[in-house]
Parts: sequence; structure tokens; C-alpha cells
Amino acid sequence: MEIIPENVLDHMVKGVNLVPGQLRDQFDGRPQLLVFLRHFGCTFCRETVSDLRKAVAGNPDYPSVLFFFQGSRREGRAFLRHYWPEARAIADEALVFYEAFGVNRGSFLQMLGPGVWNAKRRARRKGHENGDLNGDIWRLPGVFLVRGERILWHHDFRHAADHPDFPAIPDEAHLAMAE
Repeated sequence: MEIIPENVLDHMVKGVNLVPGQLRDQFDGRPQLLVFLRHFGCTFCRETVSDLRKAVAGNPDYPSVLFFFQGSRREGRAFLRHYWPEARAIADEALVFYEAFGVNRGSFLQMLGPGVWNAKRRARRKGHENGDLNGDIWRLPGVFLVRGERILWHHDFRHAADHPDFPAIPDEAHLAMAE
């Protein structure tokens, strides 16, 4: 079981639909899903937010979702207004949280390999396309299930278009809480 360092929990946050204060102030004692998005112009970023919104709407036991994004609050508000207006999201232009959680830059194959091209067709069938490039376009996504300072589970991303089975995450939360 990994622990989120105190200096990360104590870091002040700004963003969209947040409680004013530090990262720890965004946690309420229940399991939460921390989702580190790629840049807003990414097809898979858009697909992730859309898929998560559907998963949350379909399950009242779904963990609370907290997004992290690479842009400004203004950019975050504009993006979320279209994809999920009620979502909570932290603006991390300096990539402080991305780095602290080990959400790294991808390799050439992780960004442009065969798995990405196959997933691009999947995302397009759902109606998602690329937008304007912004942020670090080589940054991979990240998904962490946390409760307070404890990281209960995380998804190991194989490539930029990979993502966990979002509807199954409540089961992961129940398993992690039972340990």
C-alpha cells in the first residue's frame, strides 16, 4: 500500500468546483478516483471524461472523481462545461501533482504505437476527435483510487489510449477496502 506524501497532500490547489485549500481538503474520507488527464485536445482525454461521467451516473456507489489537468482554471472550466460541468478538477499547469504521482511522459510507441491507433477507432466510434494541442502532449494519463493518504489501487497504463474498465472500479474499491 502506497502513501501520498504529506507535502503533496499539503499542496494548495486551484481549479474547478473545488473546496478552497489543499489537496487533502478535497478528500472526504471515502474512496476517491484521482484521474490525471492528458492534454485537452487529446481524443482519449475526451473519451475518458465522457466514459467516466457515464460510469458515475450509472452507479450510486461509484467513488467520487477528482480530475487533474495541465491547463489553467479558465481552460479547465471551458473543457468541463462541455464534457462534465459538475466535475471537480485541479489545474496543474506546473505538473506538480503529475510528477508526485509518477504520471510520466510516454515513449514514442506509447504515444503512437499500434494500441493507440486501434483505440483511436474506438474513440471515434464514440464521437471523440482531436482538438487543439495544449499542455505536454507526451504525458501519459493516470488513474489512482485513494482513501485519504492511502493509494488503494492504480491502473498501469500501457499507452496513451489505454484505460481501465471504468464501470468495474467500484468493485476495485470494495476489494481494496476489504484488505
